[in-house]
Amino acid sequence: MTGWLLRPAPLARVAVLRVVALLFVPVDVLLTTTWVRGHAQVPSELYVPLRIGRLLPLPTPGPWVELFQVVLVSAALVAAALAVADRLPRLAGWAVAGLYLQWMVVAMSYGKVDHDRFAFLVLLFVLPSVGSAPLRSRERTEAAGWALSMIALAVVATYALAAAAKIRFGGWDWVDGATLTRAVLRRSTPLSEPLLDVPVLLHAAQYGIMIMELLVAPLLLVRWPDPRRTWLLALGFLGFHLVTFAMITIIFLPHCVALLALLPLERLTVRAREPVPA
Repeated sequence: MTGWLLRPAPLARVAVLRVVALLFVPVDVLLTTTWVRGHAQVPSELYVPLRIGRLLPLPTPGPWVELFQVVLVSAALVAAALAVADRLPRLAGWAVAGLYLQWMVVAMSYGKVDHDRFAFLVLLFVLPSVGSAPLRSRERTEAAGWALSMIALAVVATYALAAAAKIRFGGWDWVDGATLTRAVLRRSTPLSEPLLDVPVLLHAAQYGIMIMELLVAPLLLVRWPDPRRTWLLALGFLGFHLVTFAMITIIFLPHCVALLALLPLERLTVRAREPVPA
């Protein structure tokens, strides 16, 4: 287990992923979760904090949330600039991770918790632990390996726990019922509407999703002799999320960012004339 968790990984992959994740935070805060800012005007009686919000003395959402949004976005942009220069990786990274966690507590303490945030939160907290990681580094370290292993575990856990939740709350009717048919009726696109005439295909897709989450996702954790198998699997899951968006306009963007940890991002920083290590 120790050998698996601490298998040396490229520092450059951590460096690229760190910049991508930090730049994604403003995108998420300003574009995909702008509704969180509205909680500043919601009556405090509706605030039911997550367990972490009950354990820690976190404030009840109020007018301060609007200012907090500006602080979080500014901190993420500064941290991204520092990450490019490989300066203060731990301090800047953990500051943004803590601020984003508070943003998520404000977002998810009103009755709905989005599971696509789990792996991204893990990513924000583990990447700073690596410390210095230059974009053009050729070095592989156990610290980078541990961080990337934790992200991979979080990605796979997201799929496995999503399947468990489907069974727990929806029962086997989730796969045997009209789950996807209802989803298409509610959020149809020109690509998905024709599928309403082929309900057997939607029914089969429900089984396919369950199998993918329970059986295929764990294959992302296998250390294949040829790493391209992991890359293909990761690209396959990214493709699944893109198809889901094309069909019912739902996409798990933070989770997709975490999936990038399984791809050879270090190759983006290697010059064309330099040999790329296997």
